Amino acid sequence: MSMITPPSDPAPVEELQEVQQVDPNALTAVEAAELGLTPAAKPRSMLRRGLEVFAENKLALASVVMLVLIAAFCYIGPLFYHTNQVNTNLSEYLCRPSAQHVLGCNDVGYDQLGRLMVAGQTSLEVGLAAAIVAVLIGTLYGAAAGFAGGAVDSFMMRVVDAGLSLPYIMVIIILSVIFQPNTVIMIFIIAVFYWLGVARLVRGETLSLRTREYVQAVKVLGGSGNRAITRHILPNAVGTIIVQATFAVADAILILSGLGFLGYGVQPPATDWGSMLSNGLTYIQSANYWWLIYPPGIAIILTCICFNFIGDALRDAFETRLQRR
Repeated sequence: MSMITPPSDPAPVEELQEVQQVDPNALTAVEAAELGLTPAAKPRSMLRRGLEVFAENKLALASVVMLVLIAAFCYIGPLFYHTNQVNTNLSEYLCRPSAQHVLGCNDVGYDQLGRLMVAGQTSLEVGLAAAIVAVLIGTLYGAAAGFAGGAVDSFMMRVVDAGLSLPYIMVIIILSVIFQPNTVIMIFIIAVFYWLGVARLVRGETLSLRTREYVQAVKVLGGSGNRAITRHILPNAVGTIIVQATFAVADAILILSGLGFLGYGVQPPATDWGSMLSNGLTYIQSANYWWLIYPPGIAIILTCICFNFIGDALRDAFETRLQRR
C-alpha cells in the first residue's frame, strides 16, 4: 500500500515570489522594513562624489577660505583703507607702524599696508592670467599633437623639448629687460614658457584617450579631428587640466615674485610682493625694519601654499579610484 504524500501549502511559495518581484525602490521605508528589504540608494553623480572627496580635505577647505580672505584684503581693503600709492612722500621715510600707518612706510614714504594690497592685486592678476594663457595654449597644442600622432606628434614634441631645454629663468630675465614689463607683458612672458610643461601633460593624456571606443567611433562615422578633440578628448581630460591650472597659478606667482625680487618685475609705481620683499631686504640687514619684509613674504607663502593644497585636493577629487563611495 503506497503512502500518499499530502501536497505542500503553496501559499509560502507564492508569497516568496511576490517578495522577490517587489521593487525595493517603489516601497516606503515601513513597507520595506516589514518585508526585510532595503531600498536601493540612488546612485550619485561623479561630480557629487568628487565634491565629497574634496570636502574631506580640511586643508583644501581652509585654503579656499584663506584665498577668499586674501582676495578680499587686496580688492576690498583699498575701499576702506585709503592710501596714496602713486606719489612719494619722503617725510614719511621708513616710519614705524602707528595708528596712521598700520604697517609703517617704506623708503619712499608709501604706506606699507596699502602697498601690500596693491602688490597683491598685481600678483593675483598676473598669476591667474598667466596660468589661464599657459594652460589654454598648452592644452590645445598637446591635444593636437597627441591626437595627430606619427611624424606630426614627433615634430611638435621636439619643439616642446627644445623649449624645455632652455634656461627659462635667464630667458625670462632677458625678455623683462628688453620689454620693460608692465602687468600685461609679464603675463605673456611667464606664459610663453610655462605652456610647454602643460603641453607634455595633455599630450600624454590624449594618447591614452584617443584609443577609447567613443573616439574611434567618431573616426569611423567620418567625424573631424577637431570634433573628436573638442567633444570627447578635452572633456575627458578636464580633470587633469584643472589640476594643472591650479598649480600653474602658484608657479606663476612664484616666478613673478622671483623676477620682482631680482628687480625685473613690474615697474614703479606698480609693484608686486616680490618687489616689496626685495626693497625690504636692504633695510632688514642694517636695522630691524620687520614690516618691510615679513608681510610680503608671508603673503607669498600663504597664497602659494593655498593653491597647492587646493590642487592636491582637486587631483584626489578627479581620481575615481579615490572616490570610495
